[in-house]
Amino acid sequence: MGPSPAVLALAANALAARYRNRDAVVETPCLISRDDRFAGSDLIFKCENFQTTGSFKLRGAISKLSTLPITTPLITASSGNHGIACGHAAQIMGHDLMVVLPETVAKAKLTQIERYGATPILYAGDSGLAERHARAMAADKGYVYVSPYNDNAIMAGQGTIALELLEQVPRFDRVYVSMGGGGLISGIGSVLKTCAPEIEVVGVSAENSGALAASLKAGHVVDTEHLPTLADGCAGGMDHDSLTLPIAREVIDRVVHCSEEQIEDALRHLAWAENLLVEGAAALALAAYMSEPDLPKGQTNVVLLCGANFDRAALQPILTQDTSSSDP
Repeated sequence: MGPSPAVLALAANALAARYRNRDAVVETPCLISRDDRFAGSDLIFKCENFQTTGSFKLRGAISKLSTLPITTPLITASSGNHGIACGHAAQIMGHDLMVVLPETVAKAKLTQIERYGATPILYAGDSGLAERHARAMAADKGYVYVSPYNDNAIMAGQGTIALELLEQVPRFDRVYVSMGGGGLISGIGSVLKTCAPEIEVVGVSAENSGALAASLKAGHVVDTEHLPTLADGCAGGMDHDSLTLPIAREVIDRVVHCSEEQIEDALRHLAWAENLLVEGAAALALAAYMSEPDLPKGQTNVVLLCGANFDRAALQPILTQDTSSSDP
């Protein structure tokens, strides 16, 4: 049985989004792992950490804002990267933008949002509560709410990653994608299941905040406990009318859960073995790959490094820990 009409439509929308994004979004590189411990199978990093705003979120933001009149005032909610991306897109296109952020947002991300001229609003709680507050403000004041994930144009923008990947790596067997609200993996998965359905799409969930993973298991959106996680870009709840859940259920082949310790190990590996500094949400995808030592030999695995907007204060002590048991 082939892809559903919804998946086919999202893949087609990704093609259109790529055309709209062409002047504002960088085609990010694919880098082969430098670590010979992964010999026997190829490991390739799709490096959205090199995107203009430091994360993949710019793709969805440009895709969405390019469909809205510049006279339309906008509001969004974000744990950081989506707000940065929307701020940059709004600055390019001339929109007025407010960004509701959890009080725990990384300082570096808050500063970057302010530099783009967007108005930040700090709100108590996780990113899920920030989203609810932003929606309430939009309804009250007549703003257009720009969802971080629950929007077809946003998902289509993220799907452009897969279009690039298929051109850059003609044959690969598996891709690891960190999961937050599901916009990224739904966009990527829809393109892959339309164009190359044999590729395994692995969703990666942080054990400390795994709303999408729990919802996939339940078959409907569920509210979960959210504990602090290094993968803060993936943290928070989901809208109960989420567009992403039915798409994600179709395109994700399996889910891997990773602990904070595994994310830390992946962060250190990327820094010391690969010379790549990324944020926790990006390391989460590698953590899943590193947790599966018995993958078939001779296959090509892609790990999506979704961003590099890390909190220096949080990352520095992790990188300075004794790594003698893992990385050189």
